[in-house]
Amino acid sequence: MLEIVRDRFRARVQVSLTRAGLTLPWWVPSCSTLLSLVFAVVALVQRDALLPPKPIALAGLFALATPLVWVFTGWVVPWVRMAALIGAASVLLIEPALPDFAPLLLLVAATEAGSVLRTTMGIAVVTVAAEAVLIVAGNWGGLIGGPVYMVSILLGLSGGLVVRWYTRALDAERGNRDAARDKALLAERQRIAREVHDIVGHSLSITLLHLTGARRALQQDRDVDEAIEALTEAEQVGRSAMADVRRTVGLLADAPSGSSPLPGVEDIATLVERTRVAGLEVRYTHDGDLARVGASEGLGLYRIVQESLVNVVKHAPGATAEVWLHAGSSGAKLTVSNSLPGAVRHLSEDGSGLAGMAARATQLGAVLSAGPQGRQWIVEVTVPGSRMVRS
Repeated sequence: MLEIVRDRFRARVQVSLTRAGLTLPWWVPSCSTLLSLVFAVVALVQRDALLPPKPIALAGLFALATPLVWVFTGWVVPWVRMAALIGAASVLLIEPALPDFAPLLLLVAATEAGSVLRTTMGIAVVTVAAEAVLIVAGNWGGLIGGPVYMVSILLGLSGGLVVRWYTRALDAERGNRDAARDKALLAERQRIAREVHDIVGHSLSITLLHLTGARRALQQDRDVDEAIEALTEAEQVGRSAMADVRRTVGLLADAPSGSSPLPGVEDIATLVERTRVAGLEVRYTHDGDLARVGASEGLGLYRIVQESLVNVVKHAPGATAEVWLHAGSSGAKLTVSNSLPGAVRHLSEDGSGLAGMAARATQLGAVLSAGPQGRQWIVEVTVPGSRMVRS
């Protein structure tokens, strides 16, 4: 039960701070309010004004007014709170006591001013007003130890300014953390979007090639077996693509998305073979030690080959293509070239294809070039040797 009450009180305080535009922890205003009430009660007891209440007990109402408003409405204007504390101390100091707790109300006001007021002018006004009350009480009201109380007010102001700096630094840190988190989330979403784009684009292109082959086998050759073989290959490509999509999208979920590894540089040969079987005339050669290529670099190169072959199918039907990969101590170099029958079409009009390859190359710290060279469209990617160490 006690925990429920505490949580409700804490939530109410946080709501009121939010309404006032303050980012202080909930316990700061709570402790400040409690201390001001304790100081006011002790000061009244020192003056024998609490029971039965004397006219000077009106100061206690000043100190109690703003906390009551806060409790019942969840809202209080900061400068009204400080004015009430200064007013309560002024009334109490009409009858000084020794030692006197009344000036401590001024200390609380100065501390709150340093921590919550937004302008230097407002802080200065509260501090000067508190010091002026002490000067008047010391010179004409008989207050003993006025200079000590005046110094304590400056110390309270310093404490409030420290709290202000702390909360601002904390807000800045939270803002930077949120910005970094949002940036990381955006980068991850973009990465997954590129993965899905490459998987879906490649699988659809290969599936369409198989379907075209099946249609021609039935229409032109009346070869049912060849059509069934093409449809079976299309089905396998579709199932494989669905598994890749599930695994990639599963990265967004908390639960494991499966144990199947993402494709790497060793899978480029299988990718090329599937594309060739689907109907694109493509040849793959490689040299060097592919074991030098790391997992992330291998995935990037695989996706670039995948997107390049999709572009060949989409933009240069009937063309021949060649994929060459070299992996050595100085780095890796990938070249994908294809003939361009007829008028040269600019693949950059496709939009996301080349942009996705460029983004992958940037992630790898690689250099990518893509464009027509004579009657060939050539994509070249060079990964520096510093990125070629397999973990």
